[in-house]
Amino acid sequence: MTRNLLDLTGKHIFIAGGSRGIGAAAARMAAEAGAAVSLTYQSNRDAADRVVAEVQEVGGKAIAIQSEISDPVFIKQAVEESVHQLGPLSGLVVSAGIFEGCPIDEMTAEFWDRTMAINVRGTFLAVQAVARHMRATGGSIVIYTSTAGQRGSAVYSAYSTSKAAQIMFMRSMALELAPNRIRVNCIAPAWTETDMAAPSLDELGRESVARNVPLGRIGLPDDVAGATCYLLSDLSAFITGSTITVDGGADMRG
Repeated sequence: MTRNLLDLTGKHIFIAGGSRGIGAAAARMAAEAGAAVSLTYQSNRDAADRVVAEVQEVGGKAIAIQSEISDPVFIKQAVEESVHQLGPLSGLVVSAGIFEGCPIDEMTAEFWDRTMAINVRGTFLAVQAVARHMRATGGSIVIYTSTAGQRGSAVYSAYSTSKAAQIMFMRSMALELAPNRIRVNCIAPAWTETDMAAPSLDELGRESVARNVPLGRIGLPDDVAGATCYLLSDLSAFITGSTITVDGGADMRG
């Protein structure tokens, strides 16, 4: 029997937060697999343009749209613009988010609210805006959560809580959208070499972090991008409501 290899040809993937880190890696890899890519960025137009240029270098189609994921008007406009330029959507990747720590005694309500607004409210708004377009055709939604959302993390309580909320939102959406043939899953990376994680990795020490990973290294954006493209592809057609942990086995060590 002939089996299809991972192929995203003919698919249009919307990546909320695709100008850097894991989101940018997912954009590049999805394009290499044949997808057209719409990516949003908040403020760094140059970074977004670089990702678009890299996609175009491999013969893919890509556009960059400035947006704010926590603003319902902006994210809806970004989705509408992506459909207008590149056609119907078949995939969403929610990558936009913030990673900030603060001890509970020093944490302000504003700090807490900012984390929830971007990581949780933003996820809800992106899924809502894209799901409206996918109801007639089906599709795949991938939300980037974190292993911190599965086990908690001292000093990063707001972040961990927001990531746990994403997982429960994903499971609820997987049930709600299944009749429309829309699959919804999460990917939970552990420490990954991105510019957002770099200050914390510098402080902790990369060798120290890597020693706690059975596979012996810190994750790379492409490690998460590979899992992302699998979930966006038809190879994962019977997977929904799941969280794939991409951590080199670190969760086994607690």
